[in-house]
Amino acid sequence: MATEHSLPTTSANSIRRLLGSPLWSTKHHQRPQRERAWLAYDKAKSIGLAYNVTADDLATLSQNFWDLHTDPITCLDGAATTLLTIQYNLAAGTLIHHSEGRNDLAPLIDDLLKFRKIGQFMLTEVGHGLDVVNIETTATQLPTGEFILTSPTPGASKYMPPTVPTGAPTIAVVFARLMVKGENWGVRPFLVPLNDGKQMCTGVTAKLLPYRELSNPVNHAITTFKDVRLPSTALLGPLEKFDFPHMEFLKSAWRIACGAIALGSIAVPASKLHTFIAARYSLRRTVGNGVNRVPLLHFRTQQIPVLTALAQSYVLEAYQKWAAKCFSDPEEDPRVRHGIASCFKAVAVQTSQGIAIALSERCGAQGIQAVNQMTNMHAEMRGIAIAEGDILVLSIRLATELLLERYELPQTTNPSSLLARHEAGLISKYRNVLNSAPHHRSPEVNNFVLPHCQRIVEAIGHRMAYDAAVAAGVSRDLVDLYVSSIIQLDPAWYVENLGLSVKNQEELQAKALDAILPNVETLIQGLGVDRYVAAPIASDKSWDAFVDGLELFEGDGHVQLGGHRPKYKSNL
Repeated sequence: MATEHSLPTTSANSIRRLLGSPLWSTKHHQRPQRERAWLAYDKAKSIGLAYNVTADDLATLSQNFWDLHTDPITCLDGAATTLLTIQYNLAAGTLIHHSEGRNDLAPLIDDLLKFRKIGQFMLTEVGHGLDVVNIETTATQLPTGEFILTSPTPGASKYMPPTVPTGAPTIAVVFARLMVKGENWGVRPFLVPLNDGKQMCTGVTAKLLPYRELSNPVNHAITTFKDVRLPSTALLGPLEKFDFPHMEFLKSAWRIACGAIALGSIAVPASKLHTFIAARYSLRRTVGNGVNRVPLLHFRTQQIPVLTALAQSYVLEAYQKWAAKCFSDPEEDPRVRHGIASCFKAVAVQTSQGIAIALSERCGAQGIQAVNQMTNMHAEMRGIAIAEGDILVLSIRLATELLLERYELPQTTNPSSLLARHEAGLISKYRNVLNSAPHHRSPEVNNFVLPHCQRIVEAIGHRMAYDAAVAAGVSRDLVDLYVSSIIQLDPAWYVENLGLSVKNQEELQAKALDAILPNVETLIQGLGVDRYVAAPIASDKSWDAFVDGLELFEGDGHVQLGGHRPKYKSNL
């Protein structure tokens, strides 16, 4: 069993050095938000250079690419991780996708890989988020072959990439409607300079948005274009009118699907860190009188959330490895790859968010202190739930297409498992509802299928996670507890359809908990995240050091209690 996050030796050594450097070891949480937002760029650069990410890594979705997104360092500063994944996956990844026959892009791609320039990806607008096919930004071709980029309405301003100057020149992949001789040729990507590191480029304005609370601050902004002149080479892709412009748009925006699974992968280290911190706290925090004090983990009410999180963390890790491998197969149907990414992201976010809430509450008042890492990671995962595809919208599209039998996702390798039967049952039920409706956009489908689409996708993902964990050889006891935790998300279905009574469900959970408890120390250490934990509540040593470093207030003041009531004179 692993004792630390598994990385190639070179990357592991680089990350260890980073963790000990002033940039990462200094406590920055009390610094002003603006200062922390600027510092995030240095942190993002340090991670990227430590992994030595190459164009080939991004093009092929290599193991190095996935290792970066499952490194626990991504959870230590969500702002840095946001900048990093925009820079590499979205900006550089899109340029690489369009680089065939474009030797002029090679120097820029190298600048992005080395963080000599900052890259952004600008698709959504103030007035168009989920309906990006209706964006209003236009790129109008001139007789010279150049383009004029414009935000025609306030709602067409781009929302909310961090585009303000921060020292390094910044460029962006900007999506806009390609207008040729008054005709709309569809949404296309353009390469656009935004700022020179000190000031915005001519015609480009950015308004800095307020920083999000709890999460690490990012310079999110509203960006507007006014008659920005672009060279003919700014268009990424051929200048032609496509027969199926929407399909071409999806190809150009393919890195969003990559981002769905890449960002979802961060749930793996986030879940591990939450679990490690809460488990260590539950072992060191004791209650009772004198010599009869017992750790919190002695009680079943603490064992259930902590051990369940352990099981879910191990299973989620196996699921991520399987999903990344399948998604990286270039021969697979793009729709299937997108479906795998959607299922994984739905389950990864659901799992990490559930772990975060349950465990932070079981750490009491200390669990909601930012210094103990939990609230920050929870807030960062809330952002990930929306970034690179809102989970609900992804689920509606995927579930509808699966119910219509337009394609299939990889089938279960354990068809008799409880989770496989749950998946099959839900798909069968809602496929019947859809088939009985006049068409898939009817009121019946809107009322009785759409509200359950995310539930369907999560059920598919739960089954995939189970299959991956079994295939990876995850401990049977951990898998059983994982299954028990998933059953509790929809207990009535198992009672109604499989005859699994509430008592049976409770017994399944109790048996798995009893089997895991004796091995809890080994399992905690096996998470491999101890060097990334800075939470004071994780150990007596770190708690003592934390208290010793707090600002101290002393004095010789005196307050008289009772015996004297001052008289007040009214000025009226």
